[in-house]
Amino acid sequence: MTTTSAGAALAPAPQSVRSAGAGAGDTDSVRARFGRGFQHGGWFVAPFLVLFALFVIWPVLRGVYLSFTDANVSGVGAGFVGWDNYREAFGDPLVWDSLGHSAYFTLLVVPCITVLAFVMAMLAHHIERAKWLWRLCFFAPFLLPSTVAGNLWQWLFNPGTGMVNHVLGTDTPWLTEKSTAMLAVVITTLWWTVGFSFLLYLAALQGIPAHLYEAAKLDGANAWHRMVHITLPMLRNITGLVVALQILASLQVFDQAVVIYDFGPGPEESTRTFVQYTLEEGFTSYRVGYASAISIIFFVIIASVAVGRMWLLRKREEGVR
Repeated sequence: MTTTSAGAALAPAPQSVRSAGAGAGDTDSVRARFGRGFQHGGWFVAPFLVLFALFVIWPVLRGVYLSFTDANVSGVGAGFVGWDNYREAFGDPLVWDSLGHSAYFTLLVVPCITVLAFVMAMLAHHIERAKWLWRLCFFAPFLLPSTVAGNLWQWLFNPGTGMVNHVLGTDTPWLTEKSTAMLAVVITTLWWTVGFSFLLYLAALQGIPAHLYEAAKLDGANAWHRMVHITLPMLRNITGLVVALQILASLQVFDQAVVIYDFGPGPEESTRTFVQYTLEEGFTSYRVGYASAISIIFFVIIASVAVGRMWLLRKREEGVR
């Protein structure tokens, strides 16, 4: 009888009991680690979290609420209107026109800026003399404020006194014709913002191991083969990052367009972007509720693009594995 009791005491516990005990222990350990982590670093992050909630989370929630009201710019007497603002937005032709202008601008800018930034990075990476000067010249325009860049190119595109027509030997009405209005904004944007993508490519080029190029040279690969089979594959991730950032930034185009055209929509409203139309409705027509609904729609579009890019990147990484 005594031997049986001792054997029963030494017998292993059932699997369900062990799993329950392990789960409770894991939960306690996670809680303990979280508590220790917050104790050591949480108070350093707390000021940022407070500011993030105050200036990001709260405005977003407030905007969602206003999108269901007929609030004006004063905020007095706002009444609940339900989905009326969203129904009006989807039926508003100016919403679709402005969204089309933003999409057209994005389709022009993203490929051009990606290729141009890569070429500039290759030049700055391989030029031996005055390397610092080339890098400074390529990156310096990005440091300018948008108002400076817009006013500068507004003067350069001036049909009478601008240097663009003088250099090209033409009399193209860049800022007064619908066919060239958006192209002027695209050129301004390329000159102004390419420096950031150029810096990303330059940093990635400096991270490619030199022994890969040396081995390719020993195998008889010329410069073109080295670029196609070594440089471009090694820059695949940074190219995806550049494209994603430029898509998100280009869809939100606003500053340079309104500065070049003196805060107007351009000839025949050809440069009115989605962000500009939202601000016009909110601060010119004083329809804050309707402008909030438009901005929420635009937020969903931007978020969908970002999530889609993350999904494609994950699928590509899984395919590589």
